[in-house]
Amino acid sequence: MRWLAVVLVALVAALQYPMWLGKGGWLQVRELDRQLTAQRDANDRLKARNDALDADVRDLKTGFDAIEERARAELGMIRQDEVFFQVQRPPASARTPTPDTDASRSMPIRP
Repeated sequence: MRWLAVVLVALVAALQYPMWLGKGGWLQVRELDRQLTAQRDANDRLKARNDALDADVRDLKTGFDAIEERARAELGMIRQDEVFFQVQRPPASARTPTPDTDASRSMPIRP
C-alpha cells in the first residue's frame, strides 16, 4: 500500500511540473505579463509623443502663427516693422537679486 501512495505522489508531481516550471508555466506567464505591461506603458508614452508631433505638423501646415512662433523662438527673427531691444544683465558683482524680474529677457517692440 505504501508503494501505491509513493507512485500517486510521483504522478501528481509529474503532472504539476509543467504547470509551474515548464514552458508556458505559471512563472513564465507571470514574467510575460510583466513584460507586456512595460511594453504597453512604453507604447503609451510614444503615442503621446507622436500625437504632439502630429499636432505640431498640422499647425505648421495650416497656419502662420506656429511658423512665426518658431521663427521668433528658435531663429531669433523679428518682423520688418519691429525694433529689437536686448537688455544686458550687469555683472554678477553689481547685480542685486530681484526674483520678480528677468533682466535677460529680449523682446521685439513695434513702433
